[in-house]
Amino acid sequence: MSVGVQTYPIKDVKTIDSMVASGGRFSMMAMDSATAGGMAFLVGELEKRDPKVREPLTAVTWARDIVAKTGGGWVEFTSTMNVSYATAGPNQNGIIGGESTAIPVMQADIGKDIYKVFSWANILKIPFVDQAKLQNIGRSLDDILDKGLRLNYNKTLDQNVYKGFDEYGTTGLVNDPNVTAASVAAGASTTTAWNTKTPDEILNDINQLMVAGWAASEYDLSGMPNHILIPPAQYAYLVATKISTAGNQSILQFLLENNIGKNQGIDLAIMPSRWCIGSGTGGTDRMVCYVNDEDRLYFDLPVPLSRIMTQPSVQDVAYLTAYAAQLGVVKFLAFQPPRYGDGI
Repeated sequence: MSVGVQTYPIKDVKTIDSMVASGGRFSMMAMDSATAGGMAFLVGELEKRDPKVREPLTAVTWARDIVAKTGGGWVEFTSTMNVSYATAGPNQNGIIGGESTAIPVMQADIGKDIYKVFSWANILKIPFVDQAKLQNIGRSLDDILDKGLRLNYNKTLDQNVYKGFDEYGTTGLVNDPNVTAASVAAGASTTTAWNTKTPDEILNDINQLMVAGWAASEYDLSGMPNHILIPPAQYAYLVATKISTAGNQSILQFLLENNIGKNQGIDLAIMPSRWCIGSGTGGTDRMVCYVNDEDRLYFDLPVPLSRIMTQPSVQDVAYLTAYAAQLGVVKFLAFQPPRYGDGI
């Protein structure tokens, strides 16, 4: 207690009146053991609360790296139609003369590819008592659990898009066995790791994959890769490292401005992806090079995330809401453009 401040019981009214009349200072702290809980209440009133609820640290990137086609309703499978052409007869070029009898006949082979579709579901359970308690402080349990459910859904989509599900025999962007995979060339340092290579050697690794996909597509520009995924550590190295002591351009800028696609009017995107870490042969880091376009690659969402039914449960004293969706696997519509470069 500070000097000059006296304490009086609240019942001593005469003493208080005399103190007020003489201009004195006083403090009315008349709490006994039975009322000491009031101080805890005051401390609670003086607390500064941060109203924001912190959510887990996580990243979901599937929407950046692939096209999702929505709609179609509840199905068991999805399919795509393909056609290849050929001519019958010895004169495959179709060049004829005035008396030619060997005229080729055009034929078309139409086929269909079948792809798996998975059904996804989660239940949102809102206990009545807990919801009532949270309403007293202005929070919604429904909103909190809904965010968790949607995060779970998007994490499932991430797994489906990049690696698929081992237990169901599916693969994704970074591990499809039908995509041509090879180690990148060793640099002057005799290693393949990008942090030991010069900017020109890294550019050569990228151009090699882009040209390989372009050539396998019979030099159709729609088959030249325009999207590259690399591990975050390699991406950070490209961003942070300058191509010269002048320090006016990073390796990443150099790669984006000087790759073979830039020369052909294609804007290359190089993106970081944690799914590339250890995805290469022998557990090496992998570069994934492909065409990010729905004519070359996509996956289906026949039924986007939907709230399908709600019911009260007397036994649980709660409201139960079911959410469901359907998702298809990644479809490489042509395996000529994509390439994997391992060991970066």
